[in-house]
Amino acid sequence: MPQESTARPKRGRRGPQRALSEEQIVDAALALLEEGGTAAMSVRGIAGRVGVAPNAVYTYFPDKAAVEKGVVERLLGEVRAAAPPRAGESWRGGVEVLAVALHDVLARHPGAVPLTIGGPIDGPHALALGERLLELLDAAGLSPQDAARSSYLLITYAFGSMALDVADPSAGGPGPLPPERERVAARREAFAQTPADVYPRSAAVTDVMAAYVSREQYLFGLHRILDGIAATAPSR
Repeated sequence: MPQESTARPKRGRRGPQRALSEEQIVDAALALLEEGGTAAMSVRGIAGRVGVAPNAVYTYFPDKAAVEKGVVERLLGEVRAAAPPRAGESWRGGVEVLAVALHDVLARHPGAVPLTIGGPIDGPHALALGERLLELLDAAGLSPQDAARSSYLLITYAFGSMALDVADPSAGGPGPLPPERERVAARREAFAQTPADVYPRSAAVTDVMAAYVSREQYLFGLHRILDGIAATAPSR
């Protein structure tokens, strides 16, 4: 009779060992963003930051675009944590809390602003925030269609405002935005050169224009949008 083989079956080749975590990769990407902007957030740079070979990053994320989405998701998670639903809040109050939380998170990480407007935002935190905004607009009395349109209006206002703030020379480098008073002072100094005899209306409101990068201006625009939504919403 043939003897039974005692040889052990061969095991398949193991993939790269996961010595890190997705969170550590995102931490490294955020740090590089704050130091050098999106150009510094390369796969090679991330790998060097965490002390692995570049191809090891692909154990956690399939490509650089996935890392960028991970960064955006991290920041939107911070927005959710800072703006949870509150019992008894009005729809306007809820929208304002969300808008201010988004503004504050991106002001701490302005290097990530191009990532928020450069591709689809469809992670779990993004979807949860979108659903929350639609819920608040439903409470305002809008139809589902008008709520969706108003949601997009609010989103483009919030991200657009931050994109302009970050692009302003007073923003400095890719790290956290300088204190508001410093930014406004720098802009006021630049606007002081406006010749009043040529541009009298502009020269008369240089203080206002200098404060375009302020929270006051951000809230001014937000409140005007909310006023418009409230004025057009059918009463319930």
